Amino acid sequence: MKIKVIMPIVSDIFNEEIKEEVKYYASENTEVAVCNLDYGPASIESEYDEALSIPDFLEKAKEAEEAGYQGVISDCLADPGVKAAREILDIPVVGPGETAMYYACSLGSSFSIVTVLPNVISMLENLSKTAGVDGKLASIRSVNIPVLEVHDKVRLKKALYDEMIKAIEQDHAHTIVLGCTGFMGVAFELQERLKENGYDVPVIDPMFAATKMLESLITMKVKQSRLTYMTPPSKQRVKSRD
Repeated sequence: MKIKVIMPIVSDIFNEEIKEEVKYYASENTEVAVCNLDYGPASIESEYDEALSIPDFLEKAKEAEEAGYQGVISDCLADPGVKAAREILDIPVVGPGETAMYYACSLGSSFSIVTVLPNVISMLENLSKTAGVDGKLASIRSVNIPVLEVHDKVRLKKALYDEMIKAIEQDHAHTIVLGCTGFMGVAFELQERLKENGYDVPVIDPMFAATKMLESLITMKVKQSRLTYMTPPSKQRVKSRD
């Protein structure tokens, strides 16, 4: 099995770490490749960033299918380009945001998302509505740490834990979704810490969820429905001024 993880940003600072993380999540026979964009934003922290990321993401997704990859993940909790890619690819395309929310809903009656900055809260609210799970969304909280600064794991874990406690106690969340795919390698530790302090709730790592979901779809030999994600009509499309 071959899967392609596309970082919808021009920065490559996460590439090696995410490749190792996804290989750890994936089955032994799954080949994992990671790439970032040639043009677009350095990180996604707004609707504007997301819009800028989509054109090259779609090109990278098409290249992945042509190269024989059997599935694609858009590595950002906002799931940039996922729906458009589903229209043009004949392999499954998975977004970690949508997938993590589905996992969270299957494990509790409500969930909260703890994300990076307040800027992305409305984006994730809209994603929950599109995914049809907004009725179970208790809250979205932020740690006020930019995406490009999440490498400080000590600071990150403290901020995440503090907001998780608030989500559980104040917002009545029964499950927690990590609100950025850059929050790598902290889910289990935070889950155990919550349990030790009397909160036995699952903490969902979105890329772990996306990896297992994509492997399942490939194994089942299914992809997105063409009744939902119809092939775009043939017409002229100018991609740049050059």
